[in-house]
Amino acid sequence: MVLSKFPTVRLERSEESLGLIVQRNFAASIATGDIIFSLDDDAEFTTVNIVNHVLKEFTDSRIGVVAIPYLEPRKDNTLYQSAPDSHGIWVTNSFIGTAHALKRDIFLRLGGYREHLVHQGEEGDYALRLMEAGYVVRLSCADPIKHWESPKRDLSRMDYYGTRNSILFVWQNAPLVYLPVNIIVTTFKCLFFTIKPERLWNRLYGIFKGYHDCFFEKRLAVSWRTYRIWRYLRKRGPRGIEKVVPSLNNM
Repeated sequence: MVLSKFPTVRLERSEESLGLIVQRNFAASIATGDIIFSLDDDAEFTTVNIVNHVLKEFTDSRIGVVAIPYLEPRKDNTLYQSAPDSHGIWVTNSFIGTAHALKRDIFLRLGGYREHLVHQGEEGDYALRLMEAGYVVRLSCADPIKHWESPKRDLSRMDYYGTRNSILFVWQNAPLVYLPVNIIVTTFKCLFFTIKPERLWNRLYGIFKGYHDCFFEKRLAVSWRTYRIWRYLRKRGPRGIEKVVPSLNNM
């Protein structure tokens, strides 16, 4: 269908499922543009203005990602990833893969997403490594993307990879001074996220695999200063770039 309706499009097809993280990295490696927009198969642009608006928001060389506003119509219809106002540059700690744009050269230089994560959690991991390199994630004021998430999604994979990757995130990124407490707290949060037996089992297996895989994934911890700023943004919400970047530059 793509080849017949859009003959000018380059279509790359894999014979086997490699996962969205691997495929996003592959797409970045073959793309030629400076900015990459990545859209999930269950998401759509609400207006024709989004791309042009977001491109104009890469106004500072320190912006590595622009998190685009999005809605979840099949949930609460809350507007996510929207900047508090259109004045200044608002920096956040992470972004959602279904609604973002990023600078390709920085993405490739930092190695893209960590492919061993397979599914879930790659955005927060990349955002932290991005911050360690001196760049930030900016919140956008563009029109929102609609994310039509299916109400029949298989939660077992999300529970497993979400838990496993949360453990790996702390192991690979947290400075040594934060590591013991953070990995214990993360473990308990993952364990008690749900009390449904069928979901609890997947999370228990995810915890086991997370700790198991720590022996095979090298620690590349960020500085304690970057980690503190990232945690501050996660807990307190977005802040102006003029408050975040000076702290990063003082590392």
